Amino acid sequence: MSQTQKITTTAVEDESMFLLPDQEGDEAPASEDYYERHEIIADKQQTLIRLDKFLMDRLANRSRSKVQNAIKAGSVTVDDREVKPNYKVKPGNTIQIVLPKSVEDAFEILAQDIPLDIVYEDEDVMIVNKPFGLAVHPGVGIPNGTLVNAVAWHLQQQADALPVKDGNNPDRAGIVHRIDKDTTGLMVVAKNEYAMTHLANQFFHHTIERRYQALVWGNLEEDEGTVEANIGRNPNDRKLFMVFPEGEDGKWAVTHWKVIERFYYVTLVECRLETGRTHQIRVHMKSIGHTLFGDPRYGGNQILKGTIFSKYKHFVENCLKLIPRQALHAKVLGFTHPRTGQHIRFESALPDDMQQVIEKWRTYLQSRKEVE
Repeated sequence: MSQTQKITTTAVEDESMFLLPDQEGDEAPASEDYYERHEIIADKQQTLIRLDKFLMDRLANRSRSKVQNAIKAGSVTVDDREVKPNYKVKPGNTIQIVLPKSVEDAFEILAQDIPLDIVYEDEDVMIVNKPFGLAVHPGVGIPNGTLVNAVAWHLQQQADALPVKDGNNPDRAGIVHRIDKDTTGLMVVAKNEYAMTHLANQFFHHTIERRYQALVWGNLEEDEGTVEANIGRNPNDRKLFMVFPEGEDGKWAVTHWKVIERFYYVTLVECRLETGRTHQIRVHMKSIGHTLFGDPRYGGNQILKGTIFSKYKHFVENCLKLIPRQALHAKVLGFTHPRTGQHIRFESALPDDMQQVIEKWRTYLQSRKEVE
């Protein structure tokens, strides 16, 4: 085995993310922190060797099945081309591999009987409609009572009722992306290692379709647009994230938005994500002057637009009581199914709190037009 090949690794950026004080299940990790990427350049004196064996020799603590799953899932490329496990590595080849990283490994997962709204399920994936207030995974201050705990219980019940099939194992199911604790909507859960690897690769290459609906403060001047700005932690308050417009810090992030319905002082928009940074929509929309309605962390639970009249103030306060969180819902989720290769797409209705607030703004806008 050559001892001089170059290995470059991009993994979870900061293990201390699991140790944040007062984390509230709402800060970390970002969707991009659910995978790790390695690049290996074979030495010029490299002898011919099967790709799977080559990777097992160079990646610590990686089983043969994990490596072969990654190759079969298309998560391994040689000189930017997908190959088979028996491909013979040649001198100078550049091998890239994307592997899922289970953030659950940082905590002992207790299976808990927590209700799940399962939209779809087969032997490889589950689509869950996450409610308001449910953290995705344990963190400091939230040792259990999360979506991960609920999924562990659900899969444990299946394992008790049916024999484990094709690698499905409640201990191996994985979260491959996240949404904030107080954001509602669709998430995909991988039920086995192969599915987890396949989905992580799709997230890495930004081919997953993710569309959110958000109620934001203000009347946007255009009907659609794009925010492309780096996002990172606010150095003055680590609970907050912020835009770094010059790109000198933070991570690259892209959000496409378009107007769905205007209510004069607030607007219903659709946001389509290319990347999955922590608080991405909340931070990007705030950066262009349109903070999410009700968002307590970024000031959206204050009256940011409108008149000073007490009647209007009372109306907005009533709306905020209906939705004591950011008005954000993960409405559409689409991806290539790991097993069939078919594109599947799911859509969920807005939760009751958002629907009620939107209807109140519709009524307000209509009454305003009648007065005018």
